[in-house]
Amino acid sequence: MGIANKYIVLQFAAILLVPVVIKAQAVNAHAVYVIAHHVIKPDQQLTHPLIVNKPDSVGEPAGISATSIANHIDELLEETNGLAETRVNRQFSRVLKHIRIKDLANQGATDKRVYMRMADLFVRLKLYPLAMKCYLKTLPVVSQNVVSVNHSQPDTLADKTTTDSLLADNRALNLNLKDDTVFSDKAQWLENHANERRSEGIGSQKIAEAFNDGKTAFAYALLFHVKQPVPGRRKVFHWSNTGHTFITLIKYNDDSTSVTRSFGFYPKKDNILSATPLAPTTSAVFKDDGGHNWDEVVGKFISRHKFKRVLKLVSRFSETDYQLSTNNCTDFAISAATIAGIYISNTKAKWPLGSGNNPGATGQSILTNKVSADDHAPLFVYKNLSAVTSTQ
Repeated sequence: MGIANKYIVLQFAAILLVPVVIKAQAVNAHAVYVIAHHVIKPDQQLTHPLIVNKPDSVGEPAGISATSIANHIDELLEETNGLAETRVNRQFSRVLKHIRIKDLANQGATDKRVYMRMADLFVRLKLYPLAMKCYLKTLPVVSQNVVSVNHSQPDTLADKTTTDSLLADNRALNLNLKDDTVFSDKAQWLENHANERRSEGIGSQKIAEAFNDGKTAFAYALLFHVKQPVPGRRKVFHWSNTGHTFITLIKYNDDSTSVTRSFGFYPKKDNILSATPLAPTTSAVFKDDGGHNWDEVVGKFISRHKFKRVLKLVSRFSETDYQLSTNNCTDFAISAATIAGIYISNTKAKWPLGSGNNPGATGQSILTNKVSADDHAPLFVYKNLSAVTSTQ
């Protein structure tokens, strides 16, 4: 490995050795962050000696291994997981912007645990295409070779199979310089946007049009997200908070670019009681959930045929009303997941004057491993660590 790569690996490991956020508290109306056992205010620049005073040369890194890098990512995730976005994003970004994805991947090229930790890191950052790329590297070679689209097969044949495949390699799904750019842009965005982005209305036609980018598709993926009203509990609601369930669709192109849309099914309030037990039926709208937080996520590569079926589902739901018990956000997301071959059991619960699928029960089923795939393939699953702890 060249000197430059050795230096970057050492830099990355050294940065991650510094705990990013151990605990956040409100003190005199000012949030105070404890970082590496030093108190730092949110507006104070995080500086690490390696960042300020870069040495002219770096010798052989001592004790650097794929396993230790995976452990450092674990520490980073544990320290930030479950914290409010406003308390962690800026400090998180100051570590991430000093990391190059390809150098990290090269370190873990022979260690699947590193790729799994990278997948966890990227999904935590809502970089869903990168997360699924890394997850793919953890699968057996046979599984890796069945995610790519074979355009010589008609869609009717895809009806009989679980994938559209087979290509000898997944070169378009390898980590590359474009991914480094996406990652760097995300780190910069986190620096300037501390709050969760508000979900805005988006028409079903716009969702479909986003994937008509004129580029040849190489693979597709779907992710299923759940935000529980109370993380780690089956509670249907907490005060006015009923949680949310939504999906992400990804189209990977053969030029290593990708298109991603995260969206969910919402009630469009016709009056103050709309989508409540007293008035369960109301107009509906899809909203862009690209910035929506979640507690649990399940991901799977899917075929072109299944991808198209999900888009048809979106179109069909756009013509229906929202109904609290029978046609809600979780009903839509579960329908999409079922098309993708993701099955989650025990997703229903009762509430005053009604019952049905809901985020609280669905998220808890994911936490307790009541989720499977139609083809028995492994699924990418990430769970909110604080929610996991509360179930134990």
